Amino acid sequence: MEEIKQDLQEPCFFIASVNPTISLYPSSRYRRENQFVIQYFPKSNTDARAECNNVAERMFWCLEEIEAMGSRIRGCDMNYKVVDGVLNFFVNYNFFVRRQKEGTAMGAMNSNMHVKG
Repeated sequence: MEEIKQDLQEPCFFIASVNPTISLYPSSRYRRENQFVIQYFPKSNTDARAECNNVAERMFWCLEEIEAMGSRIRGCDMNYKVVDGVLNFFVNYNFFVRRQKEGTAMGAMNSNMHVKG
């Protein structure tokens, strides 16, 4: 397979969803578990590990809580690894969603009325 050049300009971030899951709960609720990996490619060639560690410490605070779908969601299970001079920061954003029922809420109604008098 041929490698594709992407003209990566460092420093930069790459964000990817890793193994999202969904679990059924009572009352048409579902628990969504979303793990993300955020890769940071440092600018420094000489001290990449120190730069990655510094960025990771700031990410713990910045990603503690995000806003999505009009709600605030807390990040959990945060951890990181520096591999081959690249920071790999992992964070989960888990939340419940409710499935909307499809279909007609009410059918047709027929009525016969008789008036006295």
